[in-house]
Amino acid sequence: MVGVTTDTATEVFEEHRPVLTGVAYRMLGRVADAEDVVQEAWLRWSAADRSEVREPRAFLVRVTTRLALDRLRRIRSRNEAYVGPWLPEPYVTDFGDTVPDTAERAVLADSVSLAVLVVLESLSPLERAVFVLREAFGFPYADIAATLERSEAAVRQLAGRARRHVEERRPRYTVDPAERRDVTERFLAAAAGGDLAGLMSLLAPDVRLVGDSGGRAKAPLRVVESVGKVGRFLHGVAGQGVPDAEFRLMEVNGGTAVVVLSGGKVDSVLQLDVADGRVRCVYIMRNPEKLLSVPVGR
Repeated sequence: MVGVTTDTATEVFEEHRPVLTGVAYRMLGRVADAEDVVQEAWLRWSAADRSEVREPRAFLVRVTTRLALDRLRRIRSRNEAYVGPWLPEPYVTDFGDTVPDTAERAVLADSVSLAVLVVLESLSPLERAVFVLREAFGFPYADIAATLERSEAAVRQLAGRARRHVEERRPRYTVDPAERRDVTERFLAAAAGGDLAGLMSLLAPDVRLVGDSGGRAKAPLRVVESVGKVGRFLHGVAGQGVPDAEFRLMEVNGGTAVVVLSGGKVDSVLQLDVADGRVRCVYIMRNPEKLLSVPVGR
């Protein structure tokens, strides 16, 4: 890239920004942290001797991954002191026409699903980096080894261990996007209308509810399990209501979610994992700090 101007450097970086943001978010689970990492990557890129860079994408991914690894190691201690269950920050994933291939879209959506990101949180930082680069973005093992400054053999071992761990812990059912949207709409109608029977009919017998408030809003401090307990909790919450509530459907973390607004601000984000027409898991995100990146505009 001999003689690259500042304008061209900016264009090159912006071309690769979506990939860099995707890597950082999957590594960290927080939009704000991902954006900070990408901004730092830009500073490194703008200050680098770009005449020596033959493959800008590989260079930028390497820098972003290393920065995300450093940040991930720092925030692990922060998450250990977290109040109640932890969920990743909602990530709006309306890919538009940037990912035209249906199969590729499905892979990208799955790699940012709440279920997968929760499992990734239990991996070591290096395992998580290898899994993200290999499974979500398909980078060759040799490139990942160069990025992490490890041997290719070691990277393959990390990848195998991470893959087995994720497969053991991730849900064993396939979430159909159209089915999830349909069930989500029916779920919202039943909850908003106080239809307890209709709500209960949508819940699987082994349904779980995970609420993330970080101790900053009302939400269960433990995972709620069983159809009876989850149904009663949801009915109670619906009965209390949210002042001046507005409900909007939005694609978040690869699937349909309900964004609840109160007074023009995001109060919570609710998403369902659905299989065979039943709700298998309810995710409720209410930590105000994690809702700042969710758009309120139509």
